Amino acid sequence: MNAELPPAAPDVVAAAVESLTSRLRKKLDAAVESYAALPVTVDGGTLRVRCGEDAEVTLTPGPSGAVTDAEGAVCGCLLAPRCLHRAAVLSACPVADAEAMAVDGTQSATATVGTEAGTEAEPSETSTGLRGGRGEASPDGGPQAAGTSTTGTTGTTGTTGTTGTTGTTGTTGTTGAPASAASSMPASSMPPTPAQISAAHGLWAATAAVLAAGVPAAGAVPQAELLRAAHTARLAGLHRAEAAALRVVRGLRGARARHDGHRLADLVANVRELLLTTGLLAAANPDPALVGNARRAYRPGGGLRVHGVCREPVISATGYGGVVTHLVSDDGEWFSIADVKPGGPARARGAAKATVALGSGTLDHSQLSRGGLLISGATLSPDGRLGSGKGVRATPLAGLAWTSDPLAALFARPLAEAVAERLAVAPGTDPERAEQAARRLIGCDLVLVGAAGDHLLAREVSRSEDSGESADSGDSAGEGPLVRLAPANGHPDLTHTANFRQLAARPGLRLRVLGRLEPDRAATLRPLAIGPVPGAEATLRLPDEWQGHADLGYDRLQGSHFPPPDALPAVDGPAGVPADPLAEAPLWRLRRLVEVAVSGGRRAVAEPARDGDRNGGVAALRRSGFRGAAELSAALTTEADRRSRDVFGRVTDPDPDRYARAWLATAVYLAGTERALVQATWRSPSSDG
Repeated sequence: MNAELPPAAPDVVAAAVESLTSRLRKKLDAAVESYAALPVTVDGGTLRVRCGEDAEVTLTPGPSGAVTDAEGAVCGCLLAPRCLHRAAVLSACPVADAEAMAVDGTQSATATVGTEAGTEAEPSETSTGLRGGRGEASPDGGPQAAGTSTTGTTGTTGTTGTTGTTGTTGTTGTTGAPASAASSMPASSMPPTPAQISAAHGLWAATAAVLAAGVPAAGAVPQAELLRAAHTARLAGLHRAEAAALRVVRGLRGARARHDGHRLADLVANVRELLLTTGLLAAANPDPALVGNARRAYRPGGGLRVHGVCREPVISATGYGGVVTHLVSDDGEWFSIADVKPGGPARARGAAKATVALGSGTLDHSQLSRGGLLISGATLSPDGRLGSGKGVRATPLAGLAWTSDPLAALFARPLAEAVAERLAVAPGTDPERAEQAARRLIGCDLVLVGAAGDHLLAREVSRSEDSGESADSGDSAGEGPLVRLAPANGHPDLTHTANFRQLAARPGLRLRVLGRLEPDRAATLRPLAIGPVPGAEATLRLPDEWQGHADLGYDRLQGSHFPPPDALPAVDGPAGVPADPLAEAPLWRLRRLVEVAVSGGRRAVAEPARDGDRNGGVAALRRSGFRGAAELSAALTTEADRRSRDVFGRVTDPDPDRYARAWLATAVYLAGTERALVQATWRSPSSDG
């Protein structure tokens, strides 16, 4: 994939690949790799790629910035349009989201990917070209999936609810795809239409073929088949399935190109989501959440009073950088204002005090994170971003301390209770909604008890039963679970790591922490900002101009910001590095099998069955008490090794349907079990007794 090329609509790429002869299809992967490295010449509104002496591919993006029709990709060779040059260049283009595929004239040339087709984008967001929700910057500074957009916005607390990743059982129906054991939706829910069921079957078949092939064999042709199925799902109104299919294609491209931002775990999760969603739809499950909703444009929000909470730097592996300022309204809903543009780490540093493009423009992000706004005519995105349309007016307000309502309410809830809400799993939950809920910021009062590598170890500060205030006793802060604090971003141009070094040298320090839950790791928070614990002596002493909190990505802590060493009480820290139940559980054997199935394909999974479980993985799972995992592992390897014969007696791989069902059952079991282990790490030892 070449980031200099414009995004291309899935149906345009699929049609170009389908028009090739079988001989040219065999050369397509090599051509894609070769043409993706060629220079791109920009000539006004067109882009040109010289593929040879007599072949030049010209791309003409539409108003959305994407190539959305066949006429937008033209080659000058004699075989055009059924030529290898055109198909290879289109296959090297990033995959356009459904929201970018708008009809000419319905969007401005700078429309964002996060706007629904046929609607007008917010001017304040057009400069970033980014969409909220998916592709937020990962802790290592790269996006969570190759090719996705990057931003740092969060959703609202009042609309997301308690959601999680998919965790339903892998029972199967008569259609050849998995069906749910029971539907939680009311009887009035309408089942999928015949067109939607047919589209779901097509997506299931294309995904099963990709899964059986594995990443090495999932080249441009299998990807084009998946893109064609995704386009059919879009026409049928299966928005959730289409989005999952596009994420899988981007993940396959990232894996094959070995992009820095690629994570195999993300690709596995996306394949699981796609198979589960299409399987349930193919079985005519009436849950409307399986169909999903199209992206919506900004909606009117009326009058709002919002208060700054903290700033979060954003750095992506695709060259974008900036800042997101998180805000809370009087009724406790989360909002955000993002300023993310091309520029990388330098842009992220400079945006810390960039002017907020909202209202009068008299505030910068540093002032807004410690101030507030009274907004009239507000416009809101579905994920809580504040737009800056022509009718938006904003007046600066004095900032509120974290000890004043509504900000104080962020820290009033017990940590275990708040975490349990974010980790709750609802069957069939849209993963985007689940991720949005899990990424909602969480506040707590902690006492540092030690350090392990680049992590801090802490426990929740006990509270007085009468007043609810944090207790300031000299003990080790009660019997709460051991919480790992990890830097939100380890980039050296930011101050997260330097601030962690200062904190690691001061066990016994009380901190008020606002951070983001890490849903896939044992009891882990990634702090974005910290402040002093009210009523505590062994806590931070921040400058008055910081107004009670420090943004860990931008504000550098100094020795004067801490209490004297003799004011820090002794604490009972863990002896050595604490055990990680998730990492040390025998489930790693099942996790490795599930990941090998995606990265290596069916034949790689079949090796344990051919060797008679040489390494004893199934036996080890059974001995450790994970009998369900052992049975699923054995069933998957057996199915992977199953062979059939054609009419001439030659051994062939059977239809991938049964193999996909066996893999899906294993992957769903693994996701649910791992989530249960993570939830257990947040429970205090006393609650288990």
